Amino acid sequence: MMGREYMAKDIDHVLLDEETIRRRVEELGAQLSEDYQGKDVILLCILKGAVIFFADLVRAMTIHVNMDFMAISSYGDAVKTSGIVKIAKDLDSSITGKHVIIAEDIMDSGLTLSHLCRLLHERQPASLKICCLLDKPERRECDITPDYCGFQIPNEFVVGYGLDFSQKYRNLPYIGVLKPEAYQ
Repeated sequence: MMGREYMAKDIDHVLLDEETIRRRVEELGAQLSEDYQGKDVILLCILKGAVIFFADLVRAMTIHVNMDFMAISSYGDAVKTSGIVKIAKDLDSSITGKHVIIAEDIMDSGLTLSHLCRLLHERQPASLKICCLLDKPERRECDITPDYCGFQIPNEFVVGYGLDFSQKYRNLPYIGVLKPEAYQ
């Protein structure tokens, strides 16, 4: 079995199809462009999961945007966050006095983003907002909510469109619910 069909066998069902994602990302890009018109903006991609969302989001924006990247992890190869946050790649430029929008793939427990926001606030940005593609509010373990959200989803293990399990499934063009036997 070759190609995406090989990966698709592990998907229980498609939660969000390509067209639904595309439309919502365009809406988010338009909203961010309106809200940040005339401001010095840094769109911050949280690697690796957000890279596909980030690329589509920045192309949907109609304002000047600086791009930067961080790699931060609290999962490793696990299904649930470890609570231990590791910064593998820090920012390349200063965010002091700039309007920073964090582009994240999914807000789950909120522990990773809460830690990241504390760290970034210490660097004195003009503002700091979170734009996540997916939000699982029922999994939240701390008091944090996204400022911009693509979709609220149920507490299911999802992959595709940048989201992975053990570095697999990121290149699926949709977001699907992974069959439990694929990760247990």
